[in-house]
Amino acid sequence: MSEWLVLSIAMAAACAVVLSIAFFNHRRIGEDDDPSETPDVIEYMTMMIGVIYAIVLGLAIAGVWEARGAAQEYVRQEAQALHEIRVRSEVYPAEVRTKIRSDVDTYVTYVVDTEWKAMADNGVLTDRGGELLERIRRDVTDYEPQTDHEGQAYQPLVDQVAVADDARSARGQSAGATMPGVVWFGLITGALVTVGLIFTLQIRRSFREMLLAGLFSALIAFLLFLIWDFDAPFGRGIAATAEPFLAQFSHLDLGG
Repeated sequence: MSEWLVLSIAMAAACAVVLSIAFFNHRRIGEDDDPSETPDVIEYMTMMIGVIYAIVLGLAIAGVWEARGAAQEYVRQEAQALHEIRVRSEVYPAEVRTKIRSDVDTYVTYVVDTEWKAMADNGVLTDRGGELLERIRRDVTDYEPQTDHEGQAYQPLVDQVAVADDARSARGQSAGATMPGVVWFGLITGALVTVGLIFTLQIRRSFREMLLAGLFSALIAFLLFLIWDFDAPFGRGIAATAEPFLAQFSHLDLGG
């Protein structure tokens, strides 16, 4: 059974239970009942729906903001690990050191200038980027240390390659949208219901009431846009940036 069918059944069941209780309760009311003596529940229900929807919006915004922050942290970890590989290879012979640094620079250049755009457009990493990182791994692991000093630097270099690989995988997992479709269904439906409830309060055509209704609707639209914009950490306006790569590899002509 699909989640959409379960959701539809649950919502229909909840509505049916509430309406059934209200229907049977209304039949038990005597003819001498005075409705004016009971408080009107419309304003209370409107207020509660607004509060509940505000909580949902807040949780959604916090979730996508946290996802964006995590994506930026993965980029920082990857850039820092690659920088460490480049620096710590200083103890290796010139030929090996030059090969490692050249491959690191090639990988970083490809990530910033090519893979970043592909990741933003398609939400996935490229095979070429994985091949370039694997080349760095081979450079580090295939060399046999010749001195104690080189031997002491070998394992930290291998560890930094593993850190870069793990950060790259996490970056790829963060590239796509983070909000499930069912959540978007709830957010949009809730927005329509919340804005629609304005008309249950007998809104008039005075300038003040129309202004408040317009501002309220605009605020809901802005918050939904904010969630949508944060939902793809690498693909939209307020996105995670390649700044850590630019800072750690300032000697390269990146992003040009």
